Amino acid sequence: MSEQSGTEAAARVTDVLLAFLQGPRSLGVSALARELDLSKAVVHRILQTLVQRGLLTADPATREYHLGPAAAALGARALRESDLRKVAMPLLRELQQATGETTTISALVPGGRVYLDQVESIREIKMTVEVGRRFPLHAGSSSTCILAFLGPEQQDAVLQGRLEATTARTITDHDLLRERLTQVRLAGVAQSDGERQAGAGSVAAPVFGVDGAVHGAVSVCGPADRVGPVARERFVPLVVEAADRISRGMGWRGGLPTSGGRP
Repeated sequence: MSEQSGTEAAARVTDVLLAFLQGPRSLGVSALARELDLSKAVVHRILQTLVQRGLLTADPATREYHLGPAAAALGARALRESDLRKVAMPLLRELQQATGETTTISALVPGGRVYLDQVESIREIKMTVEVGRRFPLHAGSSSTCILAFLGPEQQDAVLQGRLEATTARTITDHDLLRERLTQVRLAGVAQSDGERQAGAGSVAAPVFGVDGAVHGAVSVCGPADRVGPVARERFVPLVVEAADRISRGMGWRGGLPTSGGRP
């Protein structure tokens, strides 16, 4: 096998595995083949290999596959060893106490972003997030504040793709989304009113690494009737401060992201 064909084979295996980070918990051969534009035969061989390694589990009744114990172990270890999560958690606890709402930390990953962890609100009615699931970068406050501070090539790759609606308030017009991202860069934060999840309000700020690149986002989220425009504006300085402290814990030495441009 040539080096190029080996790289392509590895990329296909990786793409199949990453497909389980979003959408349904279980996927079949046909659905994966359509999503990844691969033949069913290729997808089937990859799935069998991943099952043998414990990364996927097959359901004989439905003929679908879902993440297996080895994938769960890898994910758990990745979370434990994530520098971003380690730095963020004390700040998330402080932010939750200051706001009374659920606080989250997200990380940029290929094809979107994932929640690394959360500190849930102690209120009876509250927001919770799905840790480890990949979400697109065009919907919601954590996603759009990451997207706004990405480099031009990465940002354009998202803006030139299909913008699927996750709720009736998701921005799916490319020009409107570009305007939104400009506003986010100017403000240094992103706010959402049901863009990714109906009935939810949130505000998020980007987190930068030692290289000056955006690595993720910190957010406060809750039911829209509590986390409306007035509450979000009250949370903005708290979220920005938490994001800055997390960024500095990650080695970032720049200023707060409120100057209207990328760091």
